[in-house]
Amino acid sequence: MLIDTHSHLNFKAFDKDRDDVIKRCLDNDVWVINASSNYETSKLSCELGEKNRQGFFASVGLHPIHAGEEDFDASKYSELAKHSGVVAIGETGLDYMKGDKEKQPSVFLQHLELAKELNLPVILHCRKAHNEMIKILQGESGVRGVVHCFTGRWQQAQQYLDMGLYLGFNGIIFKFDVDDVIKKTPLNRLLVETDCPYLTPPQAGVERNEPIYVKYVAERIAELRGESFENIAQATTQNAKELFSI
Repeated sequence: MLIDTHSHLNFKAFDKDRDDVIKRCLDNDVWVINASSNYETSKLSCELGEKNRQGFFASVGLHPIHAGEEDFDASKYSELAKHSGVVAIGETGLDYMKGDKEKQPSVFLQHLELAKELNLPVILHCRKAHNEMIKILQGESGVRGVVHCFTGRWQQAQQYLDMGLYLGFNGIIFKFDVDDVIKKTPLNRLLVETDCPYLTPPQAGVERNEPIYVKYVAERIAELRGESFENIAQATTQNAKELFSI
């Protein structure tokens, strides 16, 4: 069994065959946490979570690149988070490659407050802003969550780990050299994900990523760490169950 801790089956890339993709996941013993990027995708994520109760979960939030496009209404997202199957807030964080950099920090802080209020972990997104995000997180207490699609340096990884956070890895590990971080991260802090429909592992042989390809990420992590695939699958599954209370 594997848990894809970060997918986007609520995106348009899956409009034509979403139910088939979900069935493939569950038939292949791959559970899914569906992350959201705005209010509309959060609503769809909740609907999918209620429709596919066994092994399919939701997260609600406003992606930092959309912080300038939608006013974050914490009360609306709080109502969505009451749906069964919602296990996290996010994705949220900082993206200094795209979006309104001026609004992102305040929207991020609102997500952190909402997560604390609801006692939920956060799914964190960060591009070109690790030092800034670390500083914000160090000023907050009681934050639980995962830094998804981690591509930072080991020094930054250590700071996240010191705060009790997990690190999530996906198909970007076949493009970016984060081998050292993967080798050094404690096994009980590793999570696997796809970020589908993006970042497809080359072994899949297709353009669009989907949750069943998370196995290639787990295989690569096992190879780098000199461990068995079964050990990585078991550990990352247990880590996901503990973090997201599933």
